[in-house]
Amino acid sequence: MSPKTPPGETREKIYEFMRDRLLEGNPPTVREVQARFGFKAVQSAQAHLEQLVAEGRLAKQFGEQKGRARGYTLPRSSVDHTPMAYAPLLGHIQAGGLEAAIEEREGLVPVQRSGRRAGSESLFALRVRGESMTGAGILPDDIVIVRAQPSAEPGEIVVALVGDEATVKTLRSRRGKIVLQPENDAFEPIVLDPSECQILGKVIEVRRTLG
Repeated sequence: MSPKTPPGETREKIYEFMRDRLLEGNPPTVREVQARFGFKAVQSAQAHLEQLVAEGRLAKQFGEQKGRARGYTLPRSSVDHTPMAYAPLLGHIQAGGLEAAIEEREGLVPVQRSGRRAGSESLFALRVRGESMTGAGILPDDIVIVRAQPSAEPGEIVVALVGDEATVKTLRSRRGKIVLQPENDAFEPIVLDPSECQILGKVIEVRRTLG
């Protein structure tokens, strides 16, 4: 007999299922959640949904019908009541040297939106490999949240594209050249003509999962 899936792992999958359906504008019923995850009792699905509410990952609407998941929504920030955006997680990106950018979407990453420009911002997320940015606090397997923009200021951390390859580095300039500077003395800077480099966006947040 195969071991049971840990409750936390099941709940994470339920959250992803709910999130995707809510983003599509097609919220499921509790019984759909029950069927999707093979629970024998509808109460098991309900318990997971209630725990997600307790964790702040789902919210309830007023006037929900008993026994239905259609009363659940994605939450607004409990701090300043700004809405959440969901940045597509596009895959890994090399932070220890240039590597072909991976465009396969792995999922969605929730990002708190605030400020007057928030509604017009385009965001994406990338998972980091390599150790060239450890001095800036960006470690292997971290997720960087990136605001898509074609330019950045010197000293800002960017995602840059060179040909069909991408990397996370600190942007510098030197005598008319673009310098993609690692934050680890074991790695060499990448020096390019402006025509050889395209800035895809500025890193605005780093996410890390512990344990």
